[in-house]
Amino acid sequence: MNLRISNNKKEITSEKKLKPKFLVKIIQKALNFSVHKKYLGSQMDDKDKQIIQLLKKNGRASYGNLGNKVGLSEGAIRKRIKTLTNSGVIRKFTVKIGEIEGAEAITLLATSPSSPTQEVSKRIKEIPNVETIYEVTGEYDIVAVITGMNVVEVNECIEKIRRVNGIMKTNTMIVLRSR
Repeated sequence: MNLRISNNKKEITSEKKLKPKFLVKIIQKALNFSVHKKYLGSQMDDKDKQIIQLLKKNGRASYGNLGNKVGLSEGAIRKRIKTLTNSGVIRKFTVKIGEIEGAEAITLLATSPSSPTQEVSKRIKEIPNVETIYEVTGEYDIVAVITGMNVVEVNECIEKIRRVNGIMKTNTMIVLRSR
């Protein structure tokens, strides 16, 4: 089976006779590829950037509400968010616990030179309550954002991180207030 794209035309050829169901899936993949290709690099337009900024402020905003603020229809917003999500620009929608109801910490982690940072990051990300992992430059190699229902829960998570093979040193800061 071959997929050829030239001058914005897509052509699928096959030496075998394909079942219609299988052919539909291949065509859908080809179409999705061309749609998501738009978001590689810096191809997002101003409307996409506005949508992302609004979702950062309120991830529960309705498509209609977003459309009113951006100047697009509800259907157009729905399609753009789906494309942004499928292409990996939007990785996840999440719930952030309020300061009164929860605790948050930022933990800086130094890894052993003999342990690949990427492998250590993967192990840390599997620990419950670890929300986000950043691999960074400087004295520390990894930054972990941890959330929990209370400080005790956050501390238990930090203790689990300290036991991960390859962690040499940690420095944790409890978040007092976020704006």
